Amino acid sequence: MDRDYWNKQTANEPLFPDLIWSRPQMKSQAGKLLIIGGNAHGFAAAAESYAEAVKAGAGSVRVLLPDVLRKTVGKVFEAGEFVPSTPSGSFSMKALAEIIDSAAWADSVILAGDFGHNSETAILLEKFLSKSTAPVTLAQDGLAYFTKTPLSILERPNTLLAAEFTQLQKLATTVRFPKAFTSDMDLLRLVDQLHEFSLAYPAFIVVRHLNNDFVAVSGRLSTTNTKEEFSSWSITAATHACVWLMQNPAKPFEAITSALVAKV
Repeated sequence: MDRDYWNKQTANEPLFPDLIWSRPQMKSQAGKLLIIGGNAHGFAAAAESYAEAVKAGAGSVRVLLPDVLRKTVGKVFEAGEFVPSTPSGSFSMKALAEIIDSAAWADSVILAGDFGHNSETAILLEKFLSKSTAPVTLAQDGLAYFTKTPLSILERPNTLLAAEFTQLQKLATTVRFPKAFTSDMDLLRLVDQLHEFSLAYPAFIVVRHLNNDFVAVSGRLSTTNTKEEFSSWSITAATHACVWLMQNPAKPFEAITSALVAKV
């Protein structure tokens, strides 16, 4: 079978070296990134995403956290900005206007995770995605919130999903995609299936499986062989991919693919 839509890269042989060598040199040209995440019990995902965004070369970075964290992290995490939280310490619907305003400032947004399990936060995130036209990247439970309403992210333009393989399975099952993503599928079958899935939906997809990072954009596939282990793989991949995509919006496949090899 001729898989001309599939490209492979390694750390030593990137697919798009010209893109890697043409990064913005000035912060003013490197993009403005908004990171959203956290709840009363933790903000590790947002903090890690901030660190990775700086490492990836974002020009300006802002981080929105629920205001229940103001007293505990306001002095130790100076990048944090605070918006209204629920009584249980998650993002409140009262934060929607501020989040939309902040997203209008940004060139791209990451829903980094650690949102907790809260029905009001779920409504907030869904409202935000429906009202904002900003490019958005979803990771960890920022993505998990939408596994029951997957079309709101799969059909949304300029949306990048840094999915765990189990999350990809849930998305495909819920939309009744005719072919199941199974844990025992081999590399070639997964490549073919991601090709078909990404033709069906406009969302950009990054997923790690079988010692490879897969990128699927409009039917085009890339794989980056990796043996590295990250406990928060999706945060690292999501942030680097988001920054590169933000800096190369006209070349989503090339940008996301390059981000995965450049971060190694």
